[in-house]
Amino acid sequence: MNVSVVLFTADLRLHDHPPLRAALDGSRQVVPLFVRDRGVAGAGFAAPNRLAFLADCLRDLDAGLRGRGGRLVVRSGDVVDEVCKVVAEADADEVHMAADVSAYARRREERLRHALETDGRRLHVHDTVTTAVVPGALTPASSDHFAVFTPYYRQWSGQRPRDTLGAPRAVHVPDGIGSEELPSRAALSGVSEGLAAGGETEGRRRFAAWLGSGVAAYEDRRDDLAGDATSRLSPHLHFGTLSPVELVHRAHEAGGPGAEAFVRQLAWRDFHRQLLAARPAAAHADYRTKHDHWRSERTARDDIEAWREGRTGYPIVDAAMRQLRHEGWMHNRGRLLTASFLTKTLYVDWRVGARHFLRFLVDGDLANNQLNWQWVAGTGTDTRPNRVLNPVTQARRYDPEGAYVRRWVPELAPLEGPSVHEPWKLRGLDRAAVDYPDPIVELSEGLARFRQARARG
Repeated sequence: MNVSVVLFTADLRLHDHPPLRAALDGSRQVVPLFVRDRGVAGAGFAAPNRLAFLADCLRDLDAGLRGRGGRLVVRSGDVVDEVCKVVAEADADEVHMAADVSAYARRREERLRHALETDGRRLHVHDTVTTAVVPGALTPASSDHFAVFTPYYRQWSGQRPRDTLGAPRAVHVPDGIGSEELPSRAALSGVSEGLAAGGETEGRRRFAAWLGSGVAAYEDRRDDLAGDATSRLSPHLHFGTLSPVELVHRAHEAGGPGAEAFVRQLAWRDFHRQLLAARPAAAHADYRTKHDHWRSERTARDDIEAWREGRTGYPIVDAAMRQLRHEGWMHNRGRLLTASFLTKTLYVDWRVGARHFLRFLVDGDLANNQLNWQWVAGTGTDTRPNRVLNPVTQARRYDPEGAYVRRWVPELAPLEGPSVHEPWKLRGLDRAAVDYPDPIVELSEGLARFRQARARG
């Protein structure tokens, strides 16, 4: 065969890219293609932060291809229509792409397969491009998927991921295949001021630096809010500028408790993907319903808005919500705290929070976002669905001196040490001098409401 098309989706890299390698091995020329899917925008997933990061990724991918004699072809519209147009223009024999797990991605894949086969072409879908272990490859004896992480992790840890692939030395693209201009983050509005840069080059630089200086302490410091000791690689995993297979291999090579703790987080990512693959409705419906009668968005409107804006009166919650708006990212411990506060202390539907996170998170991954929200809300896979995280207790534990709070809630900066976590305890002129709201709900009141509601459910 002479020409193949490689459809890039959530795998915007050249290193360890099985679809690209297969296309290059089997064809004389290859068309690297990315389609700006109008269906994604129509479904409300085209958030400014992710569009900006995507623009960085596409520009970096194009630069990497040009350095190898190729280029990236960009189109906009319906993915199936645009792929078929490029296939016809290039007279390509086949299309290679990565597997995905969402219901939308799977429908898109089947539509593309049908369209290509009707025209006498072939579609090759490659596994372990966006995961380390294929979703569905590991199952318990009594089900088609794992619903509890620990037994899943036990089996997952016993798998040896495939060998990694190097980046290609040369990519030859046929002449005459038109492309749109590459998008630019400069043309976008509504992008978070502190949004990190995207692209494979940046992702590999960040990972190499973290392996050298951060991973060793990860097990002990990953919940340290002020220390900011996590890898911050989640956006790169979401857009596929880094390979989860390569990350597992390189972490194992580094060795030590920190590296193993990091690998465990990669396993959590695969766990959620196998769950969504088996139960696609979990993206919008309770995985395990507790028959919650959530407060309506109308009734809880003021509380929801205070939560979104970071003015709940609980400094650790507000700090995390402000970090989200400023960076398009939030520390994992902050995600747990803010989600618990919304769903259990305020007793608001997890979908309200999940939508807000997807509006800002640059790593807004459907499987991880929705299923982590359900885990916290008690409608997902948590084996203790009624646990409630106390924001004050958690703040004292994970931000003991209050540095994280003072970074993101500057009006509390004059307060010293752990006193910053309970500003409502200030008296007289000291309290009047702090321009910060009182708590929107007493923790005991929220806890009682949640327990009563779950008891009725």
